[in-house]
Amino acid sequence: MGQTIFVPRESDTTEPRVAASPETVKRYAGFGFDVVVEAGAGAASRITDDEFVQAGAKIGKAADAGKADIVLKVRRPNAAELKTYKKGAAVFATMDPYGNEGEVAAMGKAGISAFAMEFMPRITRAQSMDVLSSQANLAGYQAVIDAAETYDRAMPMMMTAAGTVPAAKVFVMGAGVAGLQAIATARRLGAVVTATDVRAAAGEQVASLGAKFIMTDALKDASGEGGYARELTEAEKKAQAELVASHIAKQDIVITTALIPGRPAPKLVSADMVKSMRPGSVIVDLAVERGGNVEGAKAGETVTTANGVKIIGHLNVAGRVAASASLLYAKNLYAFLETMVDKEKKSFAIDPEEELAKATLLTHGGQVVHANFKAAAKPAAKPAARKAAPKPAAAKTDKDAGAKPVRKAPARKPAAKGGKS
Repeated sequence: MGQTIFVPRESDTTEPRVAASPETVKRYAGFGFDVVVEAGAGAASRITDDEFVQAGAKIGKAADAGKADIVLKVRRPNAAELKTYKKGAAVFATMDPYGNEGEVAAMGKAGISAFAMEFMPRITRAQSMDVLSSQANLAGYQAVIDAAETYDRAMPMMMTAAGTVPAAKVFVMGAGVAGLQAIATARRLGAVVTATDVRAAAGEQVASLGAKFIMTDALKDASGEGGYARELTEAEKKAQAELVASHIAKQDIVITTALIPGRPAPKLVSADMVKSMRPGSVIVDLAVERGGNVEGAKAGETVTTANGVKIIGHLNVAGRVAASASLLYAKNLYAFLETMVDKEKKSFAIDPEEELAKATLLTHGGQVVHANFKAAAKPAAKPAARKAAPKPAAAKTDKDAGAKPVRKAPARKPAAKGGKS
């Protein structure tokens, strides 16, 4: 094959994950790829350079990115990194493109084929490639661990000779991948768990994990596309808020997980709801990177309110269990990249029209190609009015405006086609 895969150390110093594991490196090498891993790339995920070497990789430096046909990353490459990539290189990462259209355009200008792994369709054959699910699973788990660490009481009910310790009451808002794992983890720790979601189908999944599902009668179902929830109407929001307000005051721990792709996180917990909670209660906001589900939550901080409630707003929660998160993320990348490898010829090629590639490909061939970002990448059209003159159009002006040239247009009426701006 002779093609090279480069795995860099993440330029964002707050990102401990790495985009390859010894297992995936060994598989890439089996396809005939030359794999180069930047020195120290896996250190924060407990993967040493020696482990990568034993799997068949070479240890290199950041400058080696310029020779790579494929670059595997956790986060979108920054401007400095883009300058080092060769044109035509395929870059796989979580690109976080919404609200960062300028960076998407820059990737197109750099000539790379940028794949946004978070855009992977939620279909059966792509389950092993779904980075949102693999990372959300770990985030849901870690949210409960963080809550239990901050909560200054025992989680399970304990019956002792000195008396009974009541079980902690945990309320999970949102029963997607992260929410379901949070429910399962809290149940394993012995908590009494309730959960809510605006999608009616989530009720069965919640019940299967031993938790109680609560949902307002005013909201029949708010299922949207791709397994996500649609945005609620004002009446639905009000009814759901009333249900939550009456329930949340009795809870010891609340974990919020609600996100809508491409939009700010919906506000689920108001300041008044927080005030209704008892001192020592804990809230974990897993949506804090998108503005948060909880009023008063701050990204990267743990806030203690006036009434003694702690609101945890950790960033990159999956990265808090990087050793596990990296192994799953690396497998997601491998499963996707494998679909582009001809096993017999041992060659890698991109088919922009293939279903999975089309859904995830942001830029290709020097252009922004994803339907959701094409319009933002196009330069603004020059308004025709800028060429128009307030006076009757002369021959040259008519031609510039797109009309047939008129040698001697009568002064009393302008050229027919040139008059429209």
